[in-house]
Amino acid sequence: MIRLRLVATCLVIIGCAGWLSPAQAEFQAGTALRIITPDPLLPVSGGVGIPKPATEKKGELTARAIVFRQGSESVAVVQLDLLGFPSVLGNRVCALVPRLPKSNILIGSTHTHSAPDCYAFPDGKGGHTGDLKYMDLVCTRAAEAVNEALDRLQPASLKIATGEAKGKIAYNYYAPDLYDRRMSVIQAVDPAGKVLATLVNYAIHPEVLGSGVGILSPDAIGPLCDKLQAETGGFAMFMNGAQGGMITADNRDLGAPRDISRAVWNDHRTWEECLRIGHLMADEAQRIVKDAPVQKDPQLVCQSLDVRFPVESPMMQAILVGSPLKYPFNADRSVQARLNLVNLGNAQILTIPGEALPNIGFYLKRKMRGEHNLLFGLTNDAFGYILTKVDFQSFPRYDYISRTSLGELTGEILIDNALLIIDRSPPPERLPAK
Repeated sequence: MIRLRLVATCLVIIGCAGWLSPAQAEFQAGTALRIITPDPLLPVSGGVGIPKPATEKKGELTARAIVFRQGSESVAVVQLDLLGFPSVLGNRVCALVPRLPKSNILIGSTHTHSAPDCYAFPDGKGGHTGDLKYMDLVCTRAAEAVNEALDRLQPASLKIATGEAKGKIAYNYYAPDLYDRRMSVIQAVDPAGKVLATLVNYAIHPEVLGSGVGILSPDAIGPLCDKLQAETGGFAMFMNGAQGGMITADNRDLGAPRDISRAVWNDHRTWEECLRIGHLMADEAQRIVKDAPVQKDPQLVCQSLDVRFPVESPMMQAILVGSPLKYPFNADRSVQARLNLVNLGNAQILTIPGEALPNIGFYLKRKMRGEHNLLFGLTNDAFGYILTKVDFQSFPRYDYISRTSLGELTGEILIDNALLIIDRSPPPERLPAK
């Protein structure tokens, strides 16, 4: 097993010079947004399979970008209101942003189940499920957002906080109480204290509506961002966390159990429920960050690590081979994905190239070294579910997530390499005690 792990994992450390403490320089932030709602509407995808027709839209799908800069170090974070965004498309975005190194552009999807497919899954009939022109549009507009954010950089300070998000927001569909209640918030403010941007990090499937109700939508994330922008006067964005298997929006109708013995309820699949959950998240984000101390000169360090994952799943192998996106893979059918570790003030951010299960998320946060530890799931790639070998194919409820995982060792490889980049990186700043 150890030998297989060593063979399966290829490490390429990038940007070692960035590991040194950068010279203190004025911290800056810039933001921008582009609409990526298709016109006319396209079918929406909730996962592997044939997308469902959409006859109306609620809210707009967006590409949102925030760029942080200190001295020579710049990092772009991009939110896309999509089910997933593979690196084969992310590379196109990066190529259109020549002012930043590819390793410093973090592109994550919200995982809404009410947006068009950007995987181009093979349909089993010689075709695929995606719209390639739409994918080109998303790449172009995402790059436009990053470039505009670079152009709009201005002096800023940060407020960073983490706390329990209270209320009926999320739960674990497989085991209701097994989910991370912590919400982390990064807020950029100008020298006068005016809010420039608020970034919310929380683990949740935005599938209040789901793909079967005929609505194209950012789901609850749209109302979250809309309310934050209306109430703070600044930009807003959301980055998902370790929401795999199966941390979902709590749209349960608790008065209408479907199977009480298995803790399954009927759901409210309405736009009104998206508004309730999104607005509650916005309220909780503002409560959590309200009294956070201002970090006037936060340090910024970005590192990256390329990791090789074997693809053992027949379903995932078929996608790699059959998609017109021409996913890059190695001769041994392994794929390479990038992890990023960012120190931002007293926070540490780790990216995950898929949907890590909550126990992996709990473990990684415990091993990270920031006062605030954030996980950006479905970022830099979107390679299905990531679970540990002891959970893989262990019982019937994990059959689907095991089939749509790269393989039995995916979780272990992720954990080993996450610990490697954490251990080799400098710790984030610590704020002085009051």
